[in-house]
Amino acid sequence: MSNEAEDEKTLQFHEMGLDDRILEAIARLGWEEPTLIQEKAIPYMLEGKDLLARARTGSGKTGAFVIPAVQKILESKRTATEQSVQVLIMAPSKELCKQIKNNISELTVSCRREVRYIDVSAQVPLEAQRPLLVDKPDIVVGTPSRVLAHITANNLSVQDSLKLLIIDEADLMFAFDHLSDIQGVLGHLPQIYQSFVTSATMWDDVKKLKKLILNKPVILRLEEPPLPTTTQLTQYVIKMETIDKVVMINVLFRLSMIRGKTIIFVNNVDKGYKLRMYLGQFGINSCVLNSEMPVASRCHIVEQFNSGKYDIIIASDEQSLEDPKASKSKEKKV
Repeated sequence: MSNEAEDEKTLQFHEMGLDDRILEAIARLGWEEPTLIQEKAIPYMLEGKDLLARARTGSGKTGAFVIPAVQKILESKRTATEQSVQVLIMAPSKELCKQIKNNISELTVSCRREVRYIDVSAQVPLEAQRPLLVDKPDIVVGTPSRVLAHITANNLSVQDSLKLLIIDEADLMFAFDHLSDIQGVLGHLPQIYQSFVTSATMWDDVKKLKKLILNKPVILRLEEPPLPTTTQLTQYVIKMETIDKVVMINVLFRLSMIRGKTIIFVNNVDKGYKLRMYLGQFGINSCVLNSEMPVASRCHIVEQFNSGKYDIIIASDEQSLEDPKASKSKEKKV
């Protein structure tokens, strides 16, 4: 019994051999113990192994690669004779890059003089960021296209100094058509470096990226809860053109970024049917709910949704859908 209890015990941050300054930053963040991916990935990263980890948003994966990256930089500073870019982190969008930069800021709060970093994903002229790259920050964060642009412009050189390459949300890299830029960046990297690739899925595309970047990697397929807890949820608002909305919805479902019961609101009946047909072409089953359907049909659709026959319901955002029974009584009066 005691052996089983020991096996189930979570490896704590202070048991990973981390620098005290990192532990202090973790304590300030209120992280009482590692998440599953942090517990499993950080020791492998500190050992110098390549990693491919499947992890959903909200699993703590950013901390899983930022913590060992900072640890390795602090260790190298003890013997380093010059400043150099040691870590390159690429993410598919500037929003994700900004989140990663914020995590780095939080985890280096006690060692800011020792660890420098920059996010180059912002859409400003390359020359505006050149002075910041001339100082050779320890960590560079950016989208593949932006990183490649700086390398091509000779603003960024990692040929001789890079020790760690991190690619976050690899599945989205393909959705946003970043593969050619990633291949371009890889052509400017040293022959030997450590890699960490994260992905919400293990698609064939991600396996192709694995062959390009990883060398005999440890593959982590973690048994996480199917949905994040309420403390891990963040609300997002994405503004885009009408033609892009249905494409984005398809991507979110195909990459399993939306799980469980889902209600999609559209502003008229026709759009509801069109969206259902569009999703159906990609094998995504859904049902439609609108005010033009008989009350009995509406109730039946809701029952099917609740029973699990459908996980996605497309509803017209109309007042008459708020209460089918009330709608029924109104119909009788008419």
